[in-house]
Amino acid sequence: MTKIALVFPGQGAQAVGMAKELYDNFSQAKQVFDSANDVLGFDLKKIVFEGPEETLRQTQYTQPAIFAASMAAFNVFAGSFNISDAAAAGHSLGEYSAMAAAGVFNLNDGFKLVKARGEFIQAASQKNPGTMAAIIGLDNGKINEICKNSGGVCEAVNFNSPGQIVIAGASEAVSKTVALATEAGAAKAIVLNVSGPFHSSLMTPAADMMGEELRKYNFNNPKFPVYTNCDAKANSDASAIAGKLVRQINNPVLWEQIIRNMISEGYSVFIEIGPGRVLSGLLRRIDKGVKSLNIEDSKSLEKTIAELSKN
Repeated sequence: MTKIALVFPGQGAQAVGMAKELYDNFSQAKQVFDSANDVLGFDLKKIVFEGPEETLRQTQYTQPAIFAASMAAFNVFAGSFNISDAAAAGHSLGEYSAMAAAGVFNLNDGFKLVKARGEFIQAASQKNPGTMAAIIGLDNGKINEICKNSGGVCEAVNFNSPGQIVIAGASEAVSKTVALATEAGAAKAIVLNVSGPFHSSLMTPAADMMGEELRKYNFNNPKFPVYTNCDAKANSDASAIAGKLVRQINNPVLWEQIIRNMISEGYSVFIEIGPGRVLSGLLRRIDKGVKSLNIEDSKSLEKTIAELSKN
């Protein structure tokens, strides 16, 4: 039997109008967004479906918005297809979608957690301002060496695919690292339009606050393995999950290793669930031999189910 890997996008995948078509056509998607408004205390539907983009891009709104869009797509898919022999992973924020899909916590608790996470990250970004940059065409060792010569806090924080690494840290140090990377022969080195130095050690205040928040919740063992960002390992024990959700805030996202581990353990069909196809693009750079599908609207849902039905 084909083993399916469900992958969930993180911050940066958002777009005004995402999941609107699912909301209009599927009760499972409607229920997700209606629950969001009740739990969050603000009109998430209006922000997601109408914008403006500047508001949607603010971390405290972006995080619950992407979680909602991803869970809407997942619930519609789960209502249309029998998901068995699956595993899941989520990139950064997407790890919360993966956990919710696996039943680690319910939808309402998921909204509370991502709302808190967004607020804590926003606060840490104001306390320790910084930025991020993507560097393409240099290996891990060379980037780590350049970061050490930046004259400030600058760290490799997203290992996304071969030759594509994201760094984060204090703005001046990141800018210097971009210049040094260009001198060292990087194919591309560009500062990203983000509101903070995510996944770097500058996010430690957010990690500390998230640790306190997570103590309020009781988690279930996942119904299928969830591969976590901070160690790229499959998790089936609820007792370890809270600590790993804390660690992912101020530690690197080991995305390439997660995908390689899933492939080595027999997962051969990857379904990106939620807005955009960023993770599908990374998957092609990691291994062109595995099948990549996605679900973000009715058309992609129908196509994905048709492809799965062939197996």
